[in-house]
Amino acid sequence: MIFIIALTFLTPIGILLPMWFNAGDAWGEWSAETVKELIGYVPQGLKKYTSAYAAPLSDYTIDSNNSSVKHQSVYYILSGFFGAALTLIVTILISKFIIKK
Repeated sequence: MIFIIALTFLTPIGILLPMWFNAGDAWGEWSAETVKELIGYVPQGLKKYTSAYAAPLSDYTIDSNNSSVKHQSVYYILSGFFGAALTLIVTILISKFIIKK
């Protein structure tokens, strides 16, 4: 459990490293347009499913106008805790159905 909590506090690295190295977006969080700029085309699967899902909190924040590192880091950490808690709850619920006492 402590390991998961430690990893959750490390989630802002996803915004800090690209910022420190002027790398643009966090690795793997590219739009179809960015992928096209990087490799020259948009793969068919990405083109097909790019509008199928919209994140509940765009850019991991409620206030996208505030781009300070502190603000973004706090929301990254909260997103990490929320994701870890949701994963734990779903895992416990699934295990209740699978494992018989």
